Amino acid sequence: MNNISIATEFLLLGFSGTWKLQLFQASICILIYLSALMGNGLIITITSLDPCLHTPMYFFLRNLSLFDLFLISTVVPKTIVNALIQCNSISFIGCMAQVFLVLFSAATELFLLTAMSIDRYAAICHPLHYDVIMNRVTCVRMVAVSWFSSGFMSLIHTVSTFSLSYCGLSKIQQFFCDIPQLLAVSCSKHVTTEVVLILINVVFDLCCFLCILISYIYIFSTIRKIPSTQGKSKAYSTCLPHLTVVSLYLSTAFISYLKPIFGSTSSTDLILSALYIVLPPCLNPIIYSLRNKAMKTSLEKLISKNLLTKQNILIFIQE
Repeated sequence: MNNISIATEFLLLGFSGTWKLQLFQASICILIYLSALMGNGLIITITSLDPCLHTPMYFFLRNLSLFDLFLISTVVPKTIVNALIQCNSISFIGCMAQVFLVLFSAATELFLLTAMSIDRYAAICHPLHYDVIMNRVTCVRMVAVSWFSSGFMSLIHTVSTFSLSYCGLSKIQQFFCDIPQLLAVSCSKHVTTEVVLILINVVFDLCCFLCILISYIYIFSTIRKIPSTQGKSKAYSTCLPHLTVVSLYLSTAFISYLKPIFGSTSSTDLILSALYIVLPPCLNPIIYSLRNKAMKTSLEKLISKNLLTKQNILIFIQE
């Protein structure tokens, strides 16, 4: 870290423009952020309070919602503040923290999505041995491995990126500190190490995607053998949204991380970055709660219980 730059801050120029345009962008970001907070917070609350949802599937879902909140909270609040005060700067330390937290949250989400596909595979393809395969110890270990491995990889990326030199006031053509854009504005000529790390990370992400894909090949093969049309419909409704989220998440992330290395930033790149940073935290609650009968039932029970408690308190006060 001896050659860390003389730059003390960066300029985020992703969503710059007139005051009215920035105000509109801030309003959209606030709505998106609040919806993500409410949706993921609701999932975390329901799956924590309802004993019926203390199963591997909802254990992974609770962790996924937690990291959805981490991911969107790392980027969107800073974007909102910058738009409202018309200041696009971010400190060197703030940029470093943002890079680490974005990578950490995104990598952990991918591990959790992989774990969820394995859980679905065990539940559908090996239902008689499901409790043995996906026991509590196994689930906790899978989550712990995802946390530690993601943290380790993110730390390596962050140290490698910010070991480069950044001269003067570096302008980043993104709405958050993104590694490809940081490489583009670096004064260092030797960025090979970080590019290699990105490619290694892409290969690792592809391995996770292949694991998910193979799991779903077996899952869909098993679903086809289900005689009941209702059973097939239920299985497909559980698996297809998950596969769609994974495909969208990985495809946009791959394009965002690989394209800027070889080309200039455009509005399309900003949209792609927004898709893998902002869309999953907003989309996951819709897929995994609004379309889930068990989650709806638990929410109704929780609301009824709270209303009953309030009524009892009012009755006690009146007496």
